Amino acid sequence: MQGVLSGFAVIAVVIGVGYAIGVRGHLGGQGREVLTRLAFHVASPALLFTTLAGADLSVIFSGRLLVTALSTAAAAGVFVAVGVVRRWGVGRTTIGALCSSYVNSGNLGIPIAVYVLGDASLVAPVLLFQLVGVTPIALTILDLAGGGQQRPLWQRLLTPLRNPIALGSLAGVAVSAAGVHVPGPVMDPLTLIGNMSVPAVLLAFGISLRGSTLPLRGGERGPVLLAVVLKAVAQPLLAWLLAAGVFGLRGAALLDVVVTSALPAAQNLFTYASSYRVGEVLAREAILLSTVLSVPVLVVVAAMLG
Repeated sequence: MQGVLSGFAVIAVVIGVGYAIGVRGHLGGQGREVLTRLAFHVASPALLFTTLAGADLSVIFSGRLLVTALSTAAAAGVFVAVGVVRRWGVGRTTIGALCSSYVNSGNLGIPIAVYVLGDASLVAPVLLFQLVGVTPIALTILDLAGGGQQRPLWQRLLTPLRNPIALGSLAGVAVSAAGVHVPGPVMDPLTLIGNMSVPAVLLAFGISLRGSTLPLRGGERGPVLLAVVLKAVAQPLLAWLLAAGVFGLRGAALLDVVVTSALPAAQNLFTYASSYRVGEVLAREAILLSTVLSVPVLVVVAAMLG
C-alpha cells in the first residue's frame, strides 16, 4: 500500500508546485506552453531514446504484454466507437481513446512497480508497447487530422518520422535491436535532458489547473466520464478476466498485469493534446479524475491479489 500512496504523493506535490507557479505567475503568460513544447520537442524524445536504447526487447513477446495489448485495444475501441456515433471528431476522439487506455507507466508506474511489485522492470512491457506501438500510431492520426490531408501522399506516409516523440522511440528501439553501445559522452547529455520530461509535464499540468472549472462542469462531461470509467474500471477488470481466465496467470504475474492496467491515464497525454490543440479540457479532466479514482482501485487490487 505504501508504494501506491508514495507514487501518488510525489505526483501530487509536483502538480501542486505547478499550480502555485501558475497562480503566482512566475513563468509569465506563456509558461505552460513553453514547458509543453520543451517536453514534447526536446525532453520526452530524449527520455524515450535513453529508456528504450537499453531495454530488453524480448519483453515485447511476453504473455503479459498480450493481455495489456488486448485490454488497451478494447478500452480504446469502446471510446472510438462511441466517438464515431456521437461525432466527436477525429482529434478529440483520439485523445479520448488515449485517456481511456494509455496508462501512466513512467513517472507513476515505475515507483509502484518498485514498491508494490518489487521489480521496476515489470513495467517495461507496457512501457515499450505504448512507446513503440500506441504513441506513433496515435500521433500520426493527430498529425493527419490536423491538416495532413492537404499534403502529398508521400509526406503523409512519412508522418511518423516527422514527430519528435515517435522519432525518439523508434531510434531507441533501433539502437537496442542492433546491440549498439552508445558512448557516455553521447548518452549522458541525453539522459540529463530526458530527466526534464516528467517534471515539465507535471508542472505544465499543474499550471493548466489555474482558473479552470471543476471537472465535469463543462461541455466535455460525457467524453470525460466515459474515458475515466473505461480507464479506471473497465481496463483493469478486463485485464484481470483475460489474465486469469484466458491466459491462466496466477500469483505475482496476475498482480503485475492488473496493477499496470489499473494505473491512471498518463500525464503526457495532456502534452499531446496541448501540442495539437485538441481535446485539452478532455485530457486534463480525464487525467485528473482517473488519477484520483485509481488510488482506491489500486489499493483494492493490491489487497485482493497481493
